[in-house]
Amino acid sequence: MIPETLMQELQSYDCPYCGEPVEAVLDLSGGDQQYIEDCPVCCRPIIFDLQTDGEDWNLDVRSENE
Repeated sequence: MIPETLMQELQSYDCPYCGEPVEAVLDLSGGDQQYIEDCPVCCRPIIFDLQTDGEDWNLDVRSENE
């Protein structure tokens, strides 16, 4: 049995609220995604917009007010 290749990337970004540098693990296997995760520092909700074709990808992060 051949193990599946994990389609994950680690991405650094600055929280749009507190400005602290943090990291997110991106799952590229799900295609384009929009989801919300709380900042691990200030606990405010960050909107993640991930566009990917499984190889190349782009991540935008923003506050709920943008």
